[in-house]
Amino acid sequence: MTKSEQRIKDVHNFLENNDLVLGYRKLMDCAMDTQNMTIYKAVIELTDWKEKHPDDNKGLISRSKSILEQISKFPIDEYANDSSVVVGKNLIKSYGKNRFALGPVSIGIKKGQVYGLVGENGNGKTTLLRLLAKELRLNQGTLDYNLDSEINNEYDLRTRLVYIPQRTKKWYGSLKDNLKFVLSNYGISPEENETRVLMMIARLGLWNYKHLKWRELSSGYKMRFELARTLLRQPEILLLDEPLANLDVLAQQVILEDLKSICNSLNNPIALILSSQQLYEVEKVSDKVIFLKNGKYTDNSENTDETSNSLIIEIETNSERDALKTSLAHLNLEKLVFNGGIYIAYFNSETTFASVLEVLGKSNIEVVYTRNISKSTRRFFVS
Repeated sequence: MTKSEQRIKDVHNFLENNDLVLGYRKLMDCAMDTQNMTIYKAVIELTDWKEKHPDDNKGLISRSKSILEQISKFPIDEYANDSSVVVGKNLIKSYGKNRFALGPVSIGIKKGQVYGLVGENGNGKTTLLRLLAKELRLNQGTLDYNLDSEINNEYDLRTRLVYIPQRTKKWYGSLKDNLKFVLSNYGISPEENETRVLMMIARLGLWNYKHLKWRELSSGYKMRFELARTLLRQPEILLLDEPLANLDVLAQQVILEDLKSICNSLNNPIALILSSQQLYEVEKVSDKVIFLKNGKYTDNSENTDETSNSLIIEIETNSERDALKTSLAHLNLEKLVFNGGIYIAYFNSETTFASVLEVLGKSNIEVVYTRNISKSTRRFFVS
């Protein structure tokens, strides 16, 4: 079974289980992989119908399956290049003597991969993004781009590499008109322009907002607009600085899943790096998480810290510290640290998370929250 066939099968499963919100987003992903305007128009028409008939689930399922049948007839040329599109070696950026310095950082970025960039404020996340975007000049190191498009100058690079800062600029006119203006620079027909714009509006959940102006949108929807404007250009590299900053928890999860799906396009994948303070949400969708502390680089695949072989668990509880410590003592508890309202328990590698959960339950420890952070970059924040 090809990846395209598997994706179509997954959408069928979502529809059969009445998981219509996710199923419909995945349907649109399958449609976008075809790059076929007839399929796009069918999805656009269905999106408009769906908004006018929000309670007709049977009708939505039936119409969605009909479009899936059309999609299945289109062969998808899957992207096959697995080489890095960005290669940075020993990157260093210094802001002067005795001031902040980033690096050395060596990094390789591939298409179809999501890279989370985390760390406390002031540790170099924005600096690294701006270096990769060539907005800042390196003091040392080399930075090479191996893109599929022919790059002859800085302008060519800017069309394929897009950096979106945390604070976006104000725009004028309606959301839809602005998106159409973006595509008008790419020499496509007015009809295709309209179709591609409406498809992207539908995919990013902007259908009911397409005629609104900048001042009429919340901060979260302004960010969605920026993403729509960027993705219409079909970049090869996308750098996002704190895209989740103005979103609620549910919106954060949705936009991250959407970004991962779009970046994992079968024929137009994107290399995505995003910085965020929302560690756990980012870790769920990232293929690799990069941690910066004092300008130094670590990632969640490395085992260079002193706790790399330990079992590390976060525990939030209303129980007394002594009671918690006593209950865990026979599990080779090495250290129990109180960190920001949550206990961090360190065990040796022989202890399992399951055994800790079992002991907590049998000891009547009231657990509000617990998480195994042994392989999470969260361990770097608390070590």
